[in-house]
Amino acid sequence: MTSIEAIILGMIQGLTEFLPVSSSGHLTIGQYFFGIKGAGNLTFDIVVHAATVLSIFVVFRKDIRDLAVGFFKPVMNSQKDYVFKIIISMIPVAIVGFFFKDYVEAVFGSGLAVVGVMLCATAAMLVIGSMLAARQVRKNMPEKKLGYKEAFIIGLAQSVAVMPGLSRSGTTISAGLMLGVKKEEVARFSFLMVIIPILGEAVLELFKGGMSEAASGVAGLQLFLGFVSAFVFGTFACKVMLNIVRRNKLYGFAIYCALAGSFCIAYSLF
Repeated sequence: MTSIEAIILGMIQGLTEFLPVSSSGHLTIGQYFFGIKGAGNLTFDIVVHAATVLSIFVVFRKDIRDLAVGFFKPVMNSQKDYVFKIIISMIPVAIVGFFFKDYVEAVFGSGLAVVGVMLCATAAMLVIGSMLAARQVRKNMPEKKLGYKEAFIIGLAQSVAVMPGLSRSGTTISAGLMLGVKKEEVARFSFLMVIIPILGEAVLELFKGGMSEAASGVAGLQLFLGFVSAFVFGTFACKVMLNIVRRNKLYGFAIYCALAGSFCIAYSLF
């Protein structure tokens, strides 16, 4: 992996982690066309994912500070309630990550055909979520508050996104819109709920010793450049996506996912 490739792949990760177009799918596509193969891909993926988590801390720094302060107060409050909802949402992804992730990867693989199918599935979910949200506005139906049931269902959606090419943000945001949850709250929860799972995966990799150049096969400079690129573009994309969800402007991403998915399927077949 060259420095330019690391910067480009970091940019792809940063932009697509928050835009509902699948960061893992686009990293797979980028690495495929760059001809990058090997175990080092996983290490690079974890590093750039950790960078996008850092961008969440920057964008939501006030929210995270308030949640942290409120959680450690000796009384039940809205901040503690919100943290418990995040914990509830983590249960499905923790189960899938620990017990089924390797199985899913072994059965479905991560080739362009699988990524293409999952991108098309992402497009379908974005269309359905947007249509239901528009119907809710059109009929003046009240938006729901995010409860524990909604948090768990959104967590289920995140666990399904272990499939390569299935957008995590697209899946969770679509699930929230289908449930009728307030759009601003769906976006906020979707971004905050991913912090612990991604950081946990990065920490596990660190304990395995997979972050060293010898273990990963990727030079430290490339890991650093990928990290910085993913952080910068992730911060930008996170802010943009919050405005997009508020205005329910997801159809363009659905069209893009459908076209990109169709291209991947066609390319892999022909």
